[in-house]
Amino acid sequence: MQWNFYLSGILYGKFYECGNEIFVETWDAMTGEWTPKEAVTEEKDAYFKILCSRSISEFFKNKEEYEAGIQNGEPEFWTSGGERFTNRRKESYFQREQKFPKDLFYEDGKIYAVLMSGRDYAAVLVKDGLEDRTILAKWKELFREPVQAVQSLGTFYVDTRDGEKLATDVYVPLQSRKKNEKVPSVLIRTPYGKGERSEQYFRFIQRGYAVVIQDTRGREDSTGTWQPNYYEVEDGDDTLNWIAAQPWSDGQVSMTGGSYLGYVQWAAAASGNPHLKAILSSVCAGSAFTDLPRRGGCFTSGMLAWAFAMSEQRMRADRMIREDWDEVLDIRPLENIPKSALGEEIPFLTEWLNHPDMDAMWKMSSWKDRYHGKPVPALILSGWFDDNGMGTTEALDLVKDWPEGTWKTILGAWKHSGNADYDLHGVYMGEDALRYDLDLICMMWLEHFLKGADNGIERSPKVEYYTLGKNQWKTAEKWPPENGEIRRIYLHGERDSYVYDPEHPATHIIDMSENEIGVPEDYTEEEKREDYLIYSSEVYEEPFTITGDARVHLFVSCDCPDTDFIFRITDVDEQGRSIKLADGVIGAKYRNGFEKPEYMEPDQVYVIPIRTTKLSHTFLPGHRMRFTVTSSAKNFIFPNSNTKDGFNSAQKQTAHIKVHQDGAYRSYIELVVEK
Repeated sequence: MQWNFYLSGILYGKFYECGNEIFVETWDAMTGEWTPKEAVTEEKDAYFKILCSRSISEFFKNKEEYEAGIQNGEPEFWTSGGERFTNRRKESYFQREQKFPKDLFYEDGKIYAVLMSGRDYAAVLVKDGLEDRTILAKWKELFREPVQAVQSLGTFYVDTRDGEKLATDVYVPLQSRKKNEKVPSVLIRTPYGKGERSEQYFRFIQRGYAVVIQDTRGREDSTGTWQPNYYEVEDGDDTLNWIAAQPWSDGQVSMTGGSYLGYVQWAAAASGNPHLKAILSSVCAGSAFTDLPRRGGCFTSGMLAWAFAMSEQRMRADRMIREDWDEVLDIRPLENIPKSALGEEIPFLTEWLNHPDMDAMWKMSSWKDRYHGKPVPALILSGWFDDNGMGTTEALDLVKDWPEGTWKTILGAWKHSGNADYDLHGVYMGEDALRYDLDLICMMWLEHFLKGADNGIERSPKVEYYTLGKNQWKTAEKWPPENGEIRRIYLHGERDSYVYDPEHPATHIIDMSENEIGVPEDYTEEEKREDYLIYSSEVYEEPFTITGDARVHLFVSCDCPDTDFIFRITDVDEQGRSIKLADGVIGAKYRNGFEKPEYMEPDQVYVIPIRTTKLSHTFLPGHRMRFTVTSSAKNFIFPNSNTKDGFNSAQKQTAHIKVHQDGAYRSYIELVVEK
């Protein structure tokens, strides 16, 4: 029995079941030829795992057990190894509680295809001849030309305007190279190592694009000082000019990547460089005081795992995993954390701490503040629980008035790792939460804007989004959707005041080592704390859907000069579980802007504005919508000391806080309610 493995519509492997043995032929991307058939080794399995983040040999090892579960016909089954699968419309079983799941498509009790989604790709393992029953049919319809082999041109060092050298690997389509054809390029700029999983980008080369992968300044093989975000506008601009000047380049460049790799795309676009013709922006990081590391003026402790990993010139992922995060987060002053926890300083972290307010350094690091270029056709991918979701919010704010057909966004029930989980921290996202077409849409975007293909992608809906609760994908022509109306809800609860003690902060429930700050969680027990204010709706009798972000206006008084405010929106089910959907945070001293602190005086009432993360959620009958207010969120932000020294103070004082809900000072929230 032959099975074929495809990544982004390209055939990479032919697997053969021969009794109890599995053999494979692999398409050699560098030669354009098939390797001889051989038994699947650990090395071969590792290669395919680079492409799709799953073990193909593990699938074949367990296939018989999977099919036994399918043939049993139950809504769910578990394997002897603890894997859980749930049935979807009697056509497939999808893997639960697993990052990078396997979706098993079957007929007559036999598996004929395995679909494997990722942040911006999908892989398909399918029985030979049954490709058209999968997403591959669409690939075949749109891309009929044969794929090209890959030629490495080696490593080059791009000169920056201030004399640094950026290590840059270049790959070109072999057949185009032999014909001396100039081709468009896809640029990836990364702080995580240009050789890391570079094979995933070969799919662009095979469809006629050069691929340029670069270590950002101060990282891996590039020279200079590593200061996150600071140099990326200029370095992106210089790199684009370098690409356009190369003999293999036709002068047109797109960029791709997620997280920091998303940030550098918007930074390059901010430069106004004329060679940048499109971007594929996944979970993009935003400006510091809107996103990370200074969201709302607070200091995000949740990014420490990332900072530890980036503490040396080469990434140290092992430094993210610790058992003593609680102790690490209590170290003061914050400058001492790296020395105590790692035995060495993290220079960029020290630099951040030396700039407590939004000054020239932080503005230099903000692509949003520095954007002066023309619209660059942008495909924007993100999710409701993305750590950098506020970065995507900034992107959507920027593009909303751009010309027709120059932007599109897809927003799912995903965390920062994207299109890769049906369950987030025990919360089920629904059977259609994952998609198999994101890489197809990305490729169509490139084909249209860099090659002029009339594939209709620019005429597709501007917004595709997934509504939790209803578990349904929808479309719209703007964000928030045009079928929504702004509704003001006044906050009224049993209490209007609380005491916040920074020695005993409330917890933002995450796994610090996971490096995922925005995930949903059950806050039922946390909400029993005395330093929480609770505002709950009546039980819904009909479905109630909100879509977009929320704008919160708290009227507060406090006996301390400063404190923080954390606002959450949760869904309370019939059992009383309160699941976080969205949140927002701000330091009170930055209520009127981040450039200059304005401290509070006792007995004065102040307006505290908070903008939450995005969501689309249907509250089902029997559920309630809940808002909570508190002043600390350990693991997310360093606790405010309630003094003028804020989060980095050894001195602490207890704050008595009132959130007004009557008379002239009625605190409220504005939501977008779908009609």
